[in-house]
Amino acid sequence: MSKPFPYTVRRLDQCQNVADFRELARRRLPYPVFHYIDGAADDEVTRDRNTAAFDDVDLVPNVLAGVAEVDMSVEVLGRRTRLPLMLSPTALQRLFHWQGERAVARVAEQHDLWFGVSSLSSVSIEEVGANYRGPKMLQYYYHKDRGLNAALVERARAANFDAITLTVDTIVSGNRERCKRTGFTTPPKITPASFLSYATHPAWALNFLFREKFDLPNLSTHVAAGSGKPISIQDYFNEMLDPSMDWRAAEQLRNDWGGKFCLKGVMSVEDARRAADMGADAIMVSNHGGRQLDGGRAPFDQLDEIVQAVGDRIEVILDGGVRRGSHVLKALATGAKAVSGGRLYLYALAAAGQPGVERVVSLLEAEIERDMKLMGAKSVADLTPDRLRRR
Repeated sequence: MSKPFPYTVRRLDQCQNVADFRELARRRLPYPVFHYIDGAADDEVTRDRNTAAFDDVDLVPNVLAGVAEVDMSVEVLGRRTRLPLMLSPTALQRLFHWQGERAVARVAEQHDLWFGVSSLSSVSIEEVGANYRGPKMLQYYYHKDRGLNAALVERARAANFDAITLTVDTIVSGNRERCKRTGFTTPPKITPASFLSYATHPAWALNFLFREKFDLPNLSTHVAAGSGKPISIQDYFNEMLDPSMDWRAAEQLRNDWGGKFCLKGVMSVEDARRAADMGADAIMVSNHGGRQLDGGRAPFDQLDEIVQAVGDRIEVILDGGVRRGSHVLKALATGAKAVSGGRLYLYALAAAGQPGVERVVSLLEAEIERDMKLMGAKSVADLTPDRLRRR
């Protein structure tokens, strides 16, 4: 991800991979907004390791396999999707491009992908439920406000969401030093230090100022942080989320919801076993994109031992670090049911809105198909651990 660019990326049609979309997003966003997407905790060692971990494992192809057609579909959380790729829930998307979650949802529907909606989304649960027919999950943050917690469940049920995914790794906020340096808040608070960056990105500024007012509609009926009051994400996590959340609370949420239930942020075998014991349908092996505990393991580094421990009892989804189709294949061959990613489409959204998200998903789909053919894999079932070698 940090390799130098051999050419200057200035247009969408020049973007050939996730790194290109990142560069275009950097050019098109005010720096506080870009660094919110791009940054992570402390020294960002874990963020970088999330992608680098895939380099430690090699693919071993078979040939003469007759791969004129390949089946890339998988079944996850009771829904069959055309690709083993999920668009992970991420917050504040209309800050990155005025189309926000609407653009991502439309692309997910076109490609028959799971789409995650954050509790901190900038488009409401109801709007997504009414206008998006594909499989959708609500990323659920456990708040101190019990009324808000109950309302989120009921709104997801009324909007016919397919799953709730409880985020379990945000007991306190990670130390996001980039956000502290840039003064990033939601909604953005323009300061003397950041004024020039906003002023020199007029397309972003005009869209933010003159299109619909930025809001967090899933929260605004309950807390001031959803109604236009500027707050940093760090302060939101530390002030609004409930650090007393425990396994009993997770199990109660599963019972209250009554549908497909996933835990996002599981990184240890012990926690994976407890998730399976409590009857969760799936876990996302995730470290929140390296934005919480710096120095923690990469999800791909942990994937094998978690699959070995509970893969026959619960669906295991790899979340984080995915930038290439080959990364998807390595995760599937290790035993993941699917992979999920956030930055991989957020860079594209910031770069060009819906056309950007469409392009990055199409590029990844082409990579997955091409790499499966080069691996001699007619279906995802052919991607087994014997097709990998660790260096």
